Amino acid sequence: MLELLLLIPVLTALVCLLLRDRRKVEWASSLGSVALLAASLLASYDVVTNGAKDEGTLYMDGLSAFMLMLVAIVSLATSLYSVGYMGRELQEGRFGAKRISYYYALLHAFVMTMVLVCLSDNLGVMWIAIEATTLASAFLVSFYNSESSLEAAWKYVIICSVGITLALLGTILLYASSIQQLGEGGGSLEWSSLLAMAGQLDPTLLRISFILVLVGYGTKVGLAPMHTWLPDAHSQAPTPISALLSGVLLNCAMYAILRYHMISSTSLGPGFSGGLLVLFGVLSMAIAAAFIILAKDFKRLLAYSSIEHMGVIALGFGIGGPLGIIGGLLQMLNHALTKSALFFGAGQVYARTKTRTIEEIRGLSKTMPITSTLWFAGFLAIVGCPPFGIFVSELVILMAGLQAGELLVISLYLVLLAIIFAVVLLRASRMVFGHPPKEQGRREGDLSAILLIVALLAGVLVLGLYLPQGLNDMLEGIARLFPGGG
Repeated sequence: MLELLLLIPVLTALVCLLLRDRRKVEWASSLGSVALLAASLLASYDVVTNGAKDEGTLYMDGLSAFMLMLVAIVSLATSLYSVGYMGRELQEGRFGAKRISYYYALLHAFVMTMVLVCLSDNLGVMWIAIEATTLASAFLVSFYNSESSLEAAWKYVIICSVGITLALLGTILLYASSIQQLGEGGGSLEWSSLLAMAGQLDPTLLRISFILVLVGYGTKVGLAPMHTWLPDAHSQAPTPISALLSGVLLNCAMYAILRYHMISSTSLGPGFSGGLLVLFGVLSMAIAAAFIILAKDFKRLLAYSSIEHMGVIALGFGIGGPLGIIGGLLQMLNHALTKSALFFGAGQVYARTKTRTIEEIRGLSKTMPITSTLWFAGFLAIVGCPPFGIFVSELVILMAGLQAGELLVISLYLVLLAIIFAVVLLRASRMVFGHPPKEQGRREGDLSAILLIVALLAGVLVLGLYLPQGLNDMLEGIARLFPGGG
């Protein structure tokens, strides 16, 4: 089953690359994404009911299953949204007809690398998979071959390559801390083996290893101050890819950090790695708040919002305990769904207005009332308004901080959330309400895009009102994997 999860996106990418008819490519992409979601559901159900699956290099426990579900859901939504969006871009001459196969092949190759991140037991293989996500997505960031997109792609590759080099050094030090107990074989890098004997690892090497991994993979997460590639890449990539980058790629890099955090917490106690996660979480929220105030491009605004939410997630896991861990997991899920919906809405707004400059967009409620209403609802959700799911996950993290006695951290958390809440809603209100800059008739976005946005926001709304029992059981099972999360 685990090999099948990797095989599906690989075969889908090959089929898309070989086909030349646009409609056939779109059907192949959509069917491949549906197949991946179905296989992910089956594998996740098996793990939740029967326990972790260990197949050597490939390994799947509750946390892997949770991340895999995020990748499968958002990649399906992205594949479906790409049909209308990239079709319109093709008709407008932004790229040639031959490149549509290239786009979908790269899309599914990118998905495959993220699936491999989720399923890797060997931390060396995980490092390779995360580096592969950079290579696959860099070609998608530069897909339009414009000067700005090529610049963003190069910046993305260079900065993330520096980060991934630090993560490799951290991985080597973790290996060095374990070879006395596990020997020099491949088992010295298997996460499940390392966690089982974490108490015997060299504490000094482990501390240095975690710092390097946090900075290295934190670059890919977009944690401040290693975040500088993210606004450029997310704003220049095709809008469906922006949703995939923000919704799941950042979470995949955070997942890698969490694997090391679990080993470090088991060996050294949660204070060391948890404290560093809290520090970078608060710093990321503060940097994001400053840049959200200054943002002039709505796609960059959404990118800075992603930095904020990665900070919130790091904060939740850093505080720890059952509430902090479950709050962080819920924040991952809610952010993935909400940010995908917002980027999909952004694509429809750009198609209508032909600008991403916030100050040039006014009166969307009059020119595209349905799309703008959904887009504004997405902004309400992303800043944590009830009854959407982000309100619940941020509230759970708040409760975790109060329970842990982190009063200073929670005070900063609330102040930064309030600033971001006010600024984002002010910007969104100006774009949606008022009078358009010139007389324009009503014209909505694509019906398929509207339905996708509705489905994603409906999911976030349900999560704000009701937590399904199956999801609740999965979250509790994942929390028990962390020290102090029982």
